[in-house]
Order: sequence, then C-alpha cells, then structure tokens
Amino acid sequence: MKIIIGGDLVPTESNNGLFENGDVEALLGKELLNIWRDSDIRIFNLEVPLTDKEDPIEKCGPNLIAPTKTVKGIKALEPSLVSLANNHILDQGPKGLSSTRDVLSEIGIPYIGVGDNLAKAAEPYIIEKDGIKLGVYSCAEHEFSIATESTPGANPFDPLESLDHILSLKNRCDFVIVLYHGGKEHYRYPSPYLQKVCRKMVEKGADSVITQHSHCIGCYEQYEGSTIVYGQGNFIFDHSESEFWKTSLLVEVNLSNSVKTAYIPIVKAEEKVRVAEAKKAEEILTAFNKRSQEILSPGFVEEKYSECASRSIDTYLRKLAGYGRWLSALDRKILGGLLLRRKYSKRKLLAIQNYIECEAHRELLHSGIVRYSQILDAKGGR
Repeated sequence: MKIIIGGDLVPTESNNGLFENGDVEALLGKELLNIWRDSDIRIFNLEVPLTDKEDPIEKCGPNLIAPTKTVKGIKALEPSLVSLANNHILDQGPKGLSSTRDVLSEIGIPYIGVGDNLAKAAEPYIIEKDGIKLGVYSCAEHEFSIATESTPGANPFDPLESLDHILSLKNRCDFVIVLYHGGKEHYRYPSPYLQKVCRKMVEKGADSVITQHSHCIGCYEQYEGSTIVYGQGNFIFDHSESEFWKTSLLVEVNLSNSVKTAYIPIVKAEEKVRVAEAKKAEEILTAFNKRSQEILSPGFVEEKYSECASRSIDTYLRKLAGYGRWLSALDRKILGGLLLRRKYSKRKLLAIQNYIECEAHRELLHSGIVRYSQILDAKGGR
C-alpha cells in the first residue's frame, strides 16, 4: 500500500478559479499530478471551511473561508481521506463546519478529525486494502476550533484521551498513521513538549506521526522503529512569499511487512505548486536531513527552542500588556524596550510564570477568560 500525504491545503482568491474548474493539472503540473495519482491512498489537511456565507467567529488570527464551488478541485485531486482537525476549520462557526462536511459528503470524500461533539470528533478512519488494515487518527492543538462535549469542532490532542485512542486503534489495525496539527509556525524544529508528545504516540502504537500547521519543512526522526515528521510544509496554500512557504514535502509512506518513508520536495510557483527541480530538491533534502541529524544531539532541541523563546518573548509580553502596534514599535525601535522593562518586574514575571505553569492556576485562568469574554459579549463590549 502506497500512501501519499500532503500538508495544508487552502483554496485562495488567487486560485479559486482553478479549484472551481477542477483544473488540478494547472494547480500541480503534470509531473506532480502523476506522482500524486500514482499512489493507493491520498491524504491531506483541508485547513479552511467551505461555505458561501461568512459567519466568522471571534478569535485571535485570521478567519479563513473558501467557496463551496472549490470542492470541485478538491474532488479532482481524488483524496482517499481529508483531515479537518486544524485551527481554522471552525473559522466560520458551526454553520461553516456543517457546510464543509455536507459538500464533502455529497461528493463522497471521507473526512476525519471533526464531529458534532468530542466523542464523534475523535473517531479514527480505517482503510482496508490488499489485506492491510490502516488506521488514521487526526487531532489538533487547542485553539478556537476545538469541539466540546456538546458542540461541534475539531478533535483536540488530549494526553489523557488521545494516547488511549491511538493504542485502541493500533489494536484494531496493522498500521497506524497519526496526523497532528500543531507546533510553532515558521519554526523548523520540534519543541521539547512536541517531541515528547510525538514519541509517546509512537510508544502507544503509531507507525508514522506527521505534524502539520508549521507552514514550513522541519525535520524528522526515527524513534522505536517509527518515523516522526516535525513539519512538512503546505500542500497548496497561496498566502505568503516568505521562505517558509516556498518549499514543502509530500510524505510517501509504503506499507508491506514494514513501514518505509520517502519525501518528495515540492515548491510554490505563484498560486500553484510544482515538483522541485533536481538541484532545488537536493538543496531541500540536504537541509531537511541536516536538521534531522541536529536534533539527535543531546540537549539540542531544548537549546534551540530556548533561543526561539528568547526571540519571541518581548512580542508576547507587549501583547499581554495591551500595547498596540504603534506603542510596540515605539518601545522596540526608539526606546529600546524601556516600557517593557518598566511594565514587568521580576516579581510580575514570576507571577505570570506561575499562572501558566501551575495546572490549577492555568485551568482557572482559561476558564475565567472564557467567562469574562461572555460577560463582555452580553454587555456589548469588545
């Protein structure tokens, strides 16, 4: 059984017409389309609600949307399974999610990772072919798209539940693939926590763990005979021309008596994607393999992530302080961080650390913020 897995797919204004016409040869090019179709199973992450009516939820970050007509191009890609467990699938509310599920069901495309409630969203998908039983499990980090016990949404990663789901699935199948939508955007290495989570998934029975969401190629590791890919980049998502969005990987998983994994470099070509030419492919894979070797060094993942945190903390603290765009720029470019240093004493930072680090404080803080937002809504506040 040959499986090919693509990253994040989002029809955008620049290529909606190609999707609506089902012109996948224009989207992928003939060579990539042949590679895509030369597989038994095709899977990717659909990171946008398909709906013709805007009904954006209140959230931090953009609310994505794509017309229902773009499903024609999705169908032309002949997916065997589409993952919907991601941080954007509820961007247009429950009605947008319902529309997405309806249009996929109408044309016979199976999907995974969402449901009317937590229990339904957590259900895996099993594919049987040529005597091989493959189980696929999909989950996402907690953002604004997550299902609850009584409301629809995406399947969250829950260390008290998801690992049991994977173990149960492995007991029913020959092989298990986990699609995990999480990790730091535009960061090419796993965080210490993400690495711990993915390794634990392997210990519970996953043969392949593929993390998506980072919008860039990361690295991989072999762990207890299984493969973990920390970021494969996008599939088709014309949103940015940054270096991170220009290159991606398709992950090819071959199942027989064992699991063999290969990587197909692809590049962004304006609003389309193409197979990377030989020189570029070699460059992509060389860097991918280099990073994959780096994370094997003891302490590397922790040190690299600490560097990332050092670069990011000022931005987080300014946002927590309520600094707007101009005040943040003033403090950063002219005052050299003086406002930030005056705002946060060591004592205040320790308090924030405790609120985030301690489970009891963090749970109460989260619940209180949700409740306070509801009160503001009731009073017409913003």
